[in-house]
Amino acid sequence: MAPKKISVSGSPDFMKVYNSLGRKSDLWKSLEKAKDELKINPTKGDKIEKKLWPEKYVKKYKINNLFRYPLVKGWRLTYTIIGDDNAVVTVLLDALDHTAYDRLFGYHTS
Repeated sequence: MAPKKISVSGSPDFMKVYNSLGRKSDLWKSLEKAKDELKINPTKGDKIEKKLWPEKYVKKYKINNLFRYPLVKGWRLTYTIIGDDNAVVTVLLDALDHTAYDRLFGYHTS
């Protein structure tokens, strides 16, 4: 049996952030590292409990799993995994700074 093909793609929200970054920025480098690691192991990040999923992701992307991956300087990458018997696609949903992440997930910070 051939191993599953694993690929990584980005949502429009993710691509907006990604495309705005300079290739020498720490965040861009951190995202590149994350993409490389997720091509090898899609479950590398932390799985987020279903009760914590933002309604935005449920409605917009119809997710059935959600992960977060830590990036530099408090940024976080959110992603979901889709697949079948032959292939797995890691879909990068958002790259968020700490404040935006807390707002999206309904956390209150001081």
